Amino acid sequence: MKKIAIFVDVQNIYYTTRDTYGRQFDYRKFWKRINSEGEIVLANAYAIHRGDDKQQKFQDALRHIGFDVKLKPYIQRSDGSAKGDWDVGIAIDVMEAAREVDTVILLSGDGDFDLLLKKINQDYSVVTEVYSVSALTADSLIKASDIYYPIDQDLLQ
Repeated sequence: MKKIAIFVDVQNIYYTTRDTYGRQFDYRKFWKRINSEGEIVLANAYAIHRGDDKQQKFQDALRHIGFDVKLKPYIQRSDGSAKGDWDVGIAIDVMEAAREVDTVILLSGDGDFDLLLKKINQDYSVVTEVYSVSALTADSLIKASDIYYPIDQDLLQ
């Protein structure tokens, strides 16, 4: 049975599905789909901690499904902009997991991950899969993945 690791850029998936479809991604349906394809040995969801009840309930729901939720504090800068980027943390975790699994699944449309996917594919011969909203996904990320799955109606709530 193939070993699978999942990495979710929660903010990216939330905003792209909301902005494109006006709906939320269905993590439970996604989990069932992936679980039928092999053994999920690692599933990390990377989110920003704002401390509000709605977000905490969502994070608890992710944990109940089977995700390990990793949180970073939400930082409001003095100029009004916000900071809450998980790219480096995701990249480190993917690099570590790629040695132990057959498939790495990334849920993000962020083109910054294209080099990461190429690197783990080359160094560890791991299969890379990406799930994202195609209209809001970097072409370089789609090309860097072995298999690309556009998020559409069947994975939305």
